[in-house]
Amino acid sequence: MKTECNPEQLEFHALGRREVIGRFDGGRITSDGGGLLLREVDQRLGLLERLAGCFSDYRNPNAIEHSVVALVAQRVYGLALDYEDLNDHDVLRKDSVLALLVGKQDLTGEARVRDQDRGNPLAASNSLNRLELSTPESATTDRYKRLAADPDALDRLLVDVFLESHRKPPREIWLDLDATDDPLHGHQEERFFRGYYRCYCYLPLYIFCGEHLLCARLRPSSRDGSAGSIDELDRIVSQVRARWPKTRIVIRGDAGFCREAIMAWCETHNVRYVLGLARNKRLQRALGEAMEEARAAHEHTGRPARRFRDFRYKTRKSWSCERRVIGKAEYLPDKANTRFVVTNLTAREASAKRLYEKLYCARGDMENRIKEQQLGLFADRTSTATMRANQLRLYFSSFAYVLMHGLRRLGLAGTVHAKAQSATIRVRLLKIGARLRITVRKVWLSFSEAYPYAQDIAQILAYFQRYPAWSPPR
Repeated sequence: MKTECNPEQLEFHALGRREVIGRFDGGRITSDGGGLLLREVDQRLGLLERLAGCFSDYRNPNAIEHSVVALVAQRVYGLALDYEDLNDHDVLRKDSVLALLVGKQDLTGEARVRDQDRGNPLAASNSLNRLELSTPESATTDRYKRLAADPDALDRLLVDVFLESHRKPPREIWLDLDATDDPLHGHQEERFFRGYYRCYCYLPLYIFCGEHLLCARLRPSSRDGSAGSIDELDRIVSQVRARWPKTRIVIRGDAGFCREAIMAWCETHNVRYVLGLARNKRLQRALGEAMEEARAAHEHTGRPARRFRDFRYKTRKSWSCERRVIGKAEYLPDKANTRFVVTNLTAREASAKRLYEKLYCARGDMENRIKEQQLGLFADRTSTATMRANQLRLYFSSFAYVLMHGLRRLGLAGTVHAKAQSATIRVRLLKIGARLRITVRKVWLSFSEAYPYAQDIAQILAYFQRYPAWSPPR
């Protein structure tokens, strides 16, 4: 039987003779005072206004209290501030600081039309849920679900933000591709059991350029890990070259992306590639001499020894032509370790050792970015029934990542938080307790005098002043 509790008065262990009592009567207090930093990021990127522009609004304009901008901003800010579920917004809708971030003029909700909504400046979970459940096919006629997203526009926006982050075209960019598992615990559309992960899951495809997220595509796990890669690369490369025609583009991925179709596409479209290549007996034999040299060096020194071989190779059936392969022959204290990479970079552009150790192995950082989005920004919260709605949830998580990365890129460079991941940034800089006081002319936030990163917040705000506010193109 559930214990009866009184949430209005919490009795803690006494301090000597004094009782310790807690009450939820502090007035307008927030735990997200640092969220104003995210608002400063959005002022420079114009991200949420452009994100709202990717939705078509078929609602009656005379009956709207929450604009599309307000709805998508509430959803993205919520994810960035650690509120992963839509149900959280049934309480968060009272939060005046979140209303400030969203851009609401009525921070207390006292001007709401309906009596039952007064005191709640923001939307409830059911209003936000309509963003996910609306479809272009039914939005014009459905009574409630009248906000339809344009996936193509959302995809373009991710790449646009990346392009705008550079003041001048870079000489070269590297696009990292990877797939990961998104475990499912219900009966979602297109669920499939994938033996490698030992669970029912989706298999989203990610494409990053450094820390910039360019693509997050939800896919059924019944497909090959590289499925859809060419379509995504084609649109991203086309968009990049329209802005940066002289920039050299290199793609990088593990052996799951070493497919004839991908390599042939790269060779046809003047795109370089560095891809892992699965081991086989022919490749192992080609590495025989290098393995003997590595084994001898290991036996002589007792330490790991590594040798490389650069050679030409063609499969018996699947490849259309002979290609350059780099083989790594390595002896470790307990085993031999071989790895292979296929590339269309020439030996003049990258030696075998440099290509493997400096260029190919650098792809490992992308896995940190995927973990950051999945674990820190809830990209794995794909629990709605349809694939389309779950893809939209992945988009919202992706733009929360873009917002957090914008904070790291524009405000944290040069501080001790410059390399921190989203979860660490959230704990240190965003989850700050503050008391809110609203007057006619000002909104006051009173932070704790004992906050250890007060100087850092001031420094971050100073950094933001170097960047002009975003304005829509004319």
